Formats: sequence, C-alpha cells, structure tokens
Amino acid sequence: MTTKQTLSKLILTGLAGRCPDCHKGRLFSGFLELRKRCDACGLDYSFADAGDGPAIFVILLSGFIVVGAALIVEVVYQPPFWLHALLWGPLILIVTLLPLRLIKGLLIALQYHHRAAEGRFERGEKP
Repeated sequence: MTTKQTLSKLILTGLAGRCPDCHKGRLFSGFLELRKRCDACGLDYSFADAGDGPAIFVILLSGFIVVGAALIVEVVYQPPFWLHALLWGPLILIVTLLPLRLIKGLLIALQYHHRAAEGRFERGEKP
C-alpha cells in the first residue's frame, strides 16, 4: 500500500518538475534543461537521461489528437486548406510543447524510482 502512495507522489513530483528524492528542489533550470543538482537536498542529476523518450510519447499523443481532429473536421465540414493551416498550426504547438516538460520530468522521476541506468558490461565480460 505504501509503494502505491510513494509511486503516486513520485509521479506528481515528476509532473511538477521537482526533485525525485526530496520532492522540493527544482528539476529544471530552463524549459527542458536539467539542473546539475538539487538546490534543496543536493541530489546529483547526472543519473537522469530521458533521451528521446519524452519526445516520442509527445509525438504519438499529439499526432493522435491532431490527425484525428483534422480528419473529423475535414469529413464533417470540408473547410479550405488555409483554414486547416490556421486551425492545426497553433494546436500542434500547444499539444507538443506543453506536455514535453511534464513528460520529461515524469520519466526522470520514474527512472530515479526504478534505479534505471544505461546498460553496461562488467569488467572482463565481452558482448
């Protein structure tokens, strides 16, 4: 029971862009740039490597939303192409940029929780 509570708190902490250890310090120094360490507890963020994961999730989610909405509008209303550009351009920016930071914070918090790291070979072990 406590694991679920801890994991749910960790998920909310990641979405808020807070330190996954103390839940107080800030995770980001810019829009998507990570700090070197937590300003509250001193946790080193060098373990955090979300890679392209946040972008992939955002692309899949936003593509589903925008393409689905564009197809529905095209079939039902058949607007001219310039109206499609006016409608979907801003929507694409909203559904891609806004969730990107949230998902990056979430993936870093989950990476910390599960102690996920890059795969490495032991010394002397060959691939």
